[in-house]
Amino acid sequence: MKRWQFWLGVVISVVFMWIALRGLHIGEVWGSLQGANYWWLLPGIAAYFVAVWGRAWRWHYLLRPIKAVSTRTMFPIVAIGYMGNNIYPARAGEVLRAVVLKRREGIPVSASLATIIVERVFDGVVMLSFVFLNLPELARLTSDSGYVGSIQSLAILGTVAFAGALLVFLLAAMFPAPTERIATWFIQRLVPERFRERVQDITLRFLGGLESLRSPQDALMVFVTSVVIWLFETLKYWLVMHAFPFEVSFFALMLMNGIVNLATTIPAAPGYVGTFDAPGIAVLVAYGVQHALAAAYTLVLHVALWVPITVLGAYYLAREGIRWGDDVRQEAESEEVKGELGYENQ
Repeated sequence: MKRWQFWLGVVISVVFMWIALRGLHIGEVWGSLQGANYWWLLPGIAAYFVAVWGRAWRWHYLLRPIKAVSTRTMFPIVAIGYMGNNIYPARAGEVLRAVVLKRREGIPVSASLATIIVERVFDGVVMLSFVFLNLPELARLTSDSGYVGSIQSLAILGTVAFAGALLVFLLAAMFPAPTERIATWFIQRLVPERFRERVQDITLRFLGGLESLRSPQDALMVFVTSVVIWLFETLKYWLVMHAFPFEVSFFALMLMNGIVNLATTIPAAPGYVGTFDAPGIAVLVAYGVQHALAAAYTLVLHVALWVPITVLGAYYLAREGIRWGDDVRQEAESEEVKGELGYENQ
């Protein structure tokens, strides 16, 4: 709570919530919430958990060169990680699931974090694909719909960032020896002598986590799996939409999913408060959905995405017997990744 990053996230969330709620009449939003058919949440949540299972399979696939771990074993760990992302700032759930994996399977934290970063890069590429599939529709997003700024510019910058990161990872995976030499050269010149051995060790473990990308076939499999995962998450958007009296195309919801998840990369309060809601409402308003109805749907969707996985992840975490404070910190510090990841005492 004392970290400046946390309070910066709160401020950003407040700004985004102001953008999302300005001009709304709470009575109209409440009326839309009262009239919703919440039975549609059940198939929506089921579709989301299929996507979570897909994430567990993808992580199992990325980790195969390091150690074969079944998807069934990975699923609770993935749920714990997403719970951590939902309730702790700075996506701390990624460190949490890497720590749980180390405790269970002995896989180094730095190696598993490398695969998690690869996941995030592929997710970003898929989200941008969703956006670019609907590029002509982006002209609808104006300040009148509640969105401030140029989503086209954001999409282009995001493409450069994610494509660049993916290229770097692919090159590092395909040419491990030159990559190791380059990394060693930088470490020898930029890292103080007393830290060099530790940083070198972390770097080698991290590069080991990229082994799954050495095969173009494996990289393609990870990309296809990522597409399937996000299509199932969009299916949840579509199913929850049926709880409300409006209809937009599946492609419109793909655009909403892409923009919303790109926006949630912006630092915010835990649970992506505001950064999820404001762009989601803006997309629906741009498609002609009444403002209060769009706000009610987005709120329900946000809760339906947040609560089930958070409850399930908390259950699995309790079974692991891990405390976020001392236990996670000790595991992280055991590999000297605390400073590298920006991990600080809570």
